[in-house]
Amino acid sequence: MAAFLLLPTLLLLSRGTSARFWPTLASPPVVDALRVSLLTTACTLLLTLLLVTPMAYLLARFRFPGHALLDTLLDLPIVLPPVVAGVGLLLTFGRNGLLGPPLQLAGISLAFSPAAVVMAQLFTSAPLYLRTAKAGFASVEREVEAAARTDGADGWAVFRLITWPLAFPFLLEGLVLTWARALGEFGATILFAGSLQGSTRTITLAIYSALESDLAPALVLSAVMVLLAGLVLLVVRLLAAARQAAD
Repeated sequence: MAAFLLLPTLLLLSRGTSARFWPTLASPPVVDALRVSLLTTACTLLLTLLLVTPMAYLLARFRFPGHALLDTLLDLPIVLPPVVAGVGLLLTFGRNGLLGPPLQLAGISLAFSPAAVVMAQLFTSAPLYLRTAKAGFASVEREVEAAARTDGADGWAVFRLITWPLAFPFLLEGLVLTWARALGEFGATILFAGSLQGSTRTITLAIYSALESDLAPALVLSAVMVLLAGLVLLVVRLLAAARQAAD
């Protein structure tokens, strides 16, 4: 089993990091794919942090009618096949989708654009951050926050000085996992954003496209993905170890 799991990865690394690694890495298709992936995943992380953090705090700290149902539905994209997510995004934001005509009237076209790449990544990866952030906010002791309020801190000061720092290791781990999931997104992206070089073709789409013509970029980008995945795994394990040490 270990050989089954390790052999393909090791072959990808050995073939992808061959003598042609650096020239191929500097080629326009590879550079474009790396640039699109880095820019779109950075936007996805920023939107995740700004939009999902309040929702995670709400779900972790408050109970209201429909809480369990909302919590379950927000986790649903984690188990949905990415292709199904892409179809859902097209039905909602596509040119002929539910919100397509109003957006067209406003001069906004989302499908098959860089914005569509970000939306596909956000839909499929943000729930990972939501789950981790919920655990982080739930782990903060209410007594510590109450003590800060007793000393005169207002709600924002308590969140900024107590809740956020204590939950931050969880939030950082969630962001790392979100970035890794967004970087590897394929199915929803190709359906909702297409595969346009320099615009919507991410690393995974470039690998798929290169397999039909030139294998070298596919091998190099695959090796890059393996290295990035290893780095992400290392960071997540270090964060988990640091969190356990702090506990």
